[in-house]
Amino acid sequence: MTQISVVTLAKGRPDHLVNLVHGLSRQTQQPAELIVAVMQDALYVLPDAPFPIRQMQIVGDALPLAQARNAAARAAIGEMIVFLDMDCIPTPTLVADYAGFLADYDGLLMGEVMYLPGGATAGDWSFDRFAEVAVKHSDRRGPPPRGIERCEDYRCFWSLNFAMRRDTFLGVGGFDERYAGYGGEDTDFGKTLDQAGVPIAWVKGALAYHQYHPHHMPPVHHLDSVVRNAQLFEEKWGYRTMGHWLHAFGLMGLIDHAPGRPIRILRRPDAEDLALTGQQSHQPYANTATVIRLLEARVAA
Repeated sequence: MTQISVVTLAKGRPDHLVNLVHGLSRQTQQPAELIVAVMQDALYVLPDAPFPIRQMQIVGDALPLAQARNAAARAAIGEMIVFLDMDCIPTPTLVADYAGFLADYDGLLMGEVMYLPGGATAGDWSFDRFAEVAVKHSDRRGPPPRGIERCEDYRCFWSLNFAMRRDTFLGVGGFDERYAGYGGEDTDFGKTLDQAGVPIAWVKGALAYHQYHPHHMPPVHHLDSVVRNAQLFEEKWGYRTMGHWLHAFGLMGLIDHAPGRPIRILRRPDAEDLALTGQQSHQPYANTATVIRLLEARVAA
């Protein structure tokens, strides 16, 4: 049987990582290993699992997401790699689903994601209960009715839950490690795949449940790295990415992002900005589109 390594990046949120391990322990096809790229000083205390768990400490400023994914992929023993964010709980067939699709399709495959409300993982959680309460993200498209559906726009790539053959991932050079902190490295990787002729596709299956945690959208708490990474993307490709976030930041008066000159940060986010963009406990996810509609209505009033 083809060996599959699962990779996750971790900082804080130990309960989320424990739930990810429990989800992987219930797989119909067990992974060959779980590699945890740890982006903090202390390693995690994790439950026993029917597969090896390796924790790799990644030293870097802020959130070295690109560096961490690359390091874990290089260390992986599997011919295929599943990349899961630490706040995801894989359903029992996720690994098997990816293995089946990647056996015949050499590209980047994105599995399904559903969002859980606060409290859904308390106590002895179950996948049946998750299915009852989870919701789809309104800003993300759903899976195809069956099988694989190629995405013709590289910007659809979403790094929350995806898989590739290891040789293909390493062959394109992995993620650009000049990206540091939150934002932009996944869109850059999608663009790199597009330029290399590696297809990006959605699949029906490989479902993961996203665990609730407070968040901000647009990510005002990552203002500096979003601005820095947007400018790096522009220097590399000739245009900016994360345009919806930059648009929202501009409407909030946080930045001047006029074309043709560097983005300038005008002020720091304050309590009002955090309240506007913050995810509430009853919301399974935060939503940039909703915030932009509110901001544009204020401007028009």
